[in-house]
Amino acid sequence: MKFAHLADCHIGGWREEKLRELSIKTFEKAIDIIIEENVGFVLICGDLFDTALPSIDLLKEVARILDKLRKRNISVYVIPGSHDFSPSGKTMLDVLEKAGLLVNVVRFKDGKLRLMEDKTGVKITGLYGKKGGLEKKEYGDLEIENGNGFKIFMFHTAITEFKPSELEKVESLDLEKLPKGFRYYAGGHVHYVFEKEVDGSKIVFPGALFPNNFKELEEFKSGGFYIVDDKLNMRYVKIGLKEVVRFCFNFDGKKVEDVERELMNIKNVDDKIVTLRLEGVLENKVSDIDFKKIFDSLYENGAFLVLRNANKLKSREFEEIVIEGEVDDIEKRIIEEHIGKIKIRLNEERLIIDLMKVFDVNKEEGERNVDFEERIFKNAMGVLGENE
Repeated sequence: MKFAHLADCHIGGWREEKLRELSIKTFEKAIDIIIEENVGFVLICGDLFDTALPSIDLLKEVARILDKLRKRNISVYVIPGSHDFSPSGKTMLDVLEKAGLLVNVVRFKDGKLRLMEDKTGVKITGLYGKKGGLEKKEYGDLEIENGNGFKIFMFHTAITEFKPSELEKVESLDLEKLPKGFRYYAGGHVHYVFEKEVDGSKIVFPGALFPNNFKELEEFKSGGFYIVDDKLNMRYVKIGLKEVVRFCFNFDGKKVEDVERELMNIKNVDDKIVTLRLEGVLENKVSDIDFKKIFDSLYENGAFLVLRNANKLKSREFEEIVIEGEVDDIEKRIIEEHIGKIKIRLNEERLIIDLMKVFDVNKEEGERNVDFEERIFKNAMGVLGENE
């Protein structure tokens, strides 16, 4: 007997169309490999979708792909993750379950988590993930049905003892709080590949099936999943449909023409995802850089997709800002310091304050990324209209 362990597919998470399509193709490639491997069943440990209410088009694509497994009698067991969990219970995972394409193993009976028995004889249960790691409060009182044999516990929570330093502030669960008596602990939520044997059991995180943001594309370049047998022999299957090439530049003291010349000189990008991380303090304005010309040059050289992160690329006129005092006072002083440096025919101070309020909002429960972004855009455009 062997099974596949996936997590954090985040279908629909990318706004960029090519990456949205690539994440779906990666999911389909994983399923095709799983079928070729003739596994007994599949575990998806949270965040199959990036939201509890994905678009109908995404739902149809995922249903089509999962149907490949159903036709071969390969069962799929899932738990909701922090992205596709909904306190209201309204989630598209329920639609897929009613269609016979998967089984949500988070089921309680008489206050206890039930054990689902697969046709292979393996018993499976698990607990959902919630936003902000709120599910960890439920582990203290968690009771599970008794059962013998090979048992799997699925979870969508970081484990404190195994967190890397960059995830120090992420909410997590102490290892001792995981329920005892399981042979395999199938994790999700944290996007890094990790496996550890503890007291004869395996605790495993397969990472994201496909990188879910710019930093993950840079760092991991691709994602993957595990294939595991009943002896806990494990094999990580990497899926990289497109090669990712990373370029980092420090343009301290450079001029716009230097930036453009260096970026347009990048070669060997044919059919690759190109990431550009730019930083430093320019002698003139960042806004003067002709990024369209740079991107066009890279696409002419065959790049599949070009992405940039220029958050740390600054103009010298904005380099030094003294910050002392309360947050509101700091914001007001920064605004006053820099009013007039960008020429616009609007009430600048009021405009900046109003825009800061527009952007200081959170995504609503179940709201898709694209709808959230559209709401922010409309509100920002409204502020611009009021300040004319």
